[in-house]
Amino acid sequence: MLKRHYPLAVTLIFLVLLTETAFAQRILGGLSVGMNLTQVDGDEFYGFHKVGLNVGPMVSIPFGKKSNWSVSMELLYSQKGAYHGSSVDTLRYKLVQDYAEIPVLIHFTDKKIISGGVGFCYGQLINYKETHSQFFDSLYRPQSSLSNSDISVIADLQIRLWYRLWANIRYQYSMKSNRTMLIYDPNVPSPITRYQYNNVITIRLTWMFNQEANPKRKFSPENE
Repeated sequence: MLKRHYPLAVTLIFLVLLTETAFAQRILGGLSVGMNLTQVDGDEFYGFHKVGLNVGPMVSIPFGKKSNWSVSMELLYSQKGAYHGSSVDTLRYKLVQDYAEIPVLIHFTDKKIISGGVGFCYGQLINYKETHSQFFDSLYRPQSSLSNSDISVIADLQIRLWYRLWANIRYQYSMKSNRTMLIYDPNVPSPITRYQYNNVITIRLTWMFNQEANPKRKFSPENE
């Protein structure tokens, strides 16, 4: 257990140390709070119906001639999963997955207002809960347990709202299957094998602790 969480503990200490030095250096520190809208591709249920938390600190290091480029690293508590429920059928299902995630992204920021980025994310499963109806058991047979890790790709867009406050929308998709499921469809003579992947849309706000105001716009409270 300790060995499994050791990389996350080291990363957390690293992030804390960087955030503490961010106020005296050109390293920017931030905190993000928001929600995940998630589904699991491969479970035969469609729609981003599972809502979860997405929260955690981050550090960003600008680089380039005009500091338009930056590389960032975060440590997030991120809830994923799937949900299906209806009053007209008995196929009820809910999967809640709690991850500790480490996204690493590279961003390009235009005019200190809008920023786009791409990157990768490593997620460590720290807890999960799965509930479903008896009818679900007759149709679905797990062929493997949930993977303890998740590696995903990320596309990220941020827009500066005011001063140091940014709105962020992010899309994230698993690069590897998290579980294999055997599905018994009454209309198909043989069972179907499905590989499951986390599919996530994140909406959140990020506050940058020591970011300079845009001199061309009235983002700073002192200018209002």
